[in-house]
Amino acid sequence: MNKILKFDQAGLIPAIVQDLHTGRVLMLAYMNEESLNKTLASGETWFYSRSRQELWHKGASSGHTQTVKRIDYDCDGDALLVYVEQKGGACHTGATGCFYRTLTGEAVAVGQQFLPELEQIIAERKFNRPPGSYVSKLLNGGLDRILKKVAEEAGEVIIAAKNADREELIYECGDLLFHLLVLLAAQEVSLGEVIAELKRRHRPAAAERDDDYHEG
Repeated sequence: MNKILKFDQAGLIPAIVQDLHTGRVLMLAYMNEESLNKTLASGETWFYSRSRQELWHKGASSGHTQTVKRIDYDCDGDALLVYVEQKGGACHTGATGCFYRTLTGEAVAVGQQFLPELEQIIAERKFNRPPGSYVSKLLNGGLDRILKKVAEEAGEVIIAAKNADREELIYECGDLLFHLLVLLAAQEVSLGEVIAELKRRHRPAAAERDDDYHEG
């Protein structure tokens, strides 16, 4: 491994951590040879803290561990790209990932990246609980309040579909997706974990049937 990878003068190499299922960059940390070996041996991420000058196991205290699925290195061998299945939020603020602020003031949230962006915003609201925030109000109201809203929005989706009202169906599905994301945040479940479950069910044999996507 020493012949492949180039550690810097301090014996460190940057490790970019990416969600295997959403493709979202979660965090940047550093590894030394020992933490990399622990990562490879345990199947979960270990890093080296430059401030504390010690190894640390991601999620050891929070429970937000990262299961390593693949590790790539760049063309120069001086940086790692670590693909993980993330449990809970990767950022110490509670957000899904650390890169939830923009230097330009203009968020990039288009296509399939929008739901992860929205998940980040909800996680930030959960951590900071800003007054006047609808997400804060829902979370402060407890699980029953969130579940009530999910049930209400599911009912609205059914009514819109029964009425064959296309525009209303789109609107109500948006409400339902939003409240589902709030519920996931409240329960410490990441969007990536849900996507992983859908991928698990999508076996080749399911190509011509849909029964792998529900129970019973």
